[in-house]
Amino acid sequence: MTKCGKRMGDIMSSKPLDVVAKYKKQNRRRWKIILLFASMLVFAFMASLWLGSAPLSLAEVTKTILGFGNELAERIVWYIRMPRAVAAILSGAGLAVAGAAMQSLLRNPLGSPFTLGLSQAAAFGAALAIVCFGAGSLHSSATDAVLLDSAWMTSFFAFLSSLIAAVALVLIARLKGSNPETLILAGVALSTLFAAGVTGLQYLASDVEIASIIFWTFGDVGRVTWGELLPMAFVVLFSLSYFTLRSWSLNAVDSGDETAISLGVNPSRLRVEGMLVASLATATVVALVGIIGFIGLIVPHMVRRILGGDERFVLPASALGGALLLLVADLAARNLASPLIVPVGVLTSFLGAPLFLYLVVRRKRLW
Repeated sequence: MTKCGKRMGDIMSSKPLDVVAKYKKQNRRRWKIILLFASMLVFAFMASLWLGSAPLSLAEVTKTILGFGNELAERIVWYIRMPRAVAAILSGAGLAVAGAAMQSLLRNPLGSPFTLGLSQAAAFGAALAIVCFGAGSLHSSATDAVLLDSAWMTSFFAFLSSLIAAVALVLIARLKGSNPETLILAGVALSTLFAAGVTGLQYLASDVEIASIIFWTFGDVGRVTWGELLPMAFVVLFSLSYFTLRSWSLNAVDSGDETAISLGVNPSRLRVEGMLVASLATATVVALVGIIGFIGLIVPHMVRRILGGDERFVLPASALGGALLLLVADLAARNLASPLIVPVGVLTSFLGAPLFLYLVVRRKRLW
């Protein structure tokens, strides 16, 4: 072999090694960022148990978690702050994972749990329970809080209505083909339909029932109890596990339906199954905590800007990022105007809209 041929052979053999080394280095960087997200989430969780209108020291919180706290600290930590923090983590993770999956399945940067009308459907179900089934009488005076009479009935109707919207989307996809354009247009139509239904119910409702509807749509993780956290945890973990196991297929769909088919992936079937799972997670979260905007839209975009588009890393990072963002937002909502607690859904919308506009300005293409 000539010197020139030997040199060319060395170059050709070294290039794949360089590519593999860069790929492994990039993956190590991604895992470090995911671990950083997890560490920040643990820190934010402890801060949410520590900070609040009732003064508790970090030592008291630690003793209470270990089972050595006094009665007052146990009530505050275990029955007020702990379920609120866990609900924020599960809700943020569920919405962010559903948003990341929908953006990938629809190949659209605006894909989110709220783009397809699922939140509007849940709001319609809650309004229906309040106006037609008496779930919305309020106890409001100068001294007591505003409470729904039947939170379980309201949550059930919100969940059922959101699932009906998801099934309608799947049926439309089956009839007209599960291409992204069909699903997005169907979602816009369903969103308009359910929003009109909420407006109609408000027109027929009394002033107390209107107040109940508005109270439910605020979005607040503080209304979730320990008994409601178990089904939420099961659904969120199931959806995260499902999409993580199908991450390779999602990467194939990101490259286009033709490429996915050539790799042995059925994009139509994956799109229908994925939309059902994402809709189930969204329906469960929205039914229990109300409407919390922008978590499912903004978090996947932020994660993709940091980690790239590989769904194997985007999905777990989105879950951690969504949990962290909602937990920090709830912590701020509880302490900015203490003892007044601002609904976290209002705060996430205020924060999410400018941040999304910033991403649009800084990057012409979001996908």
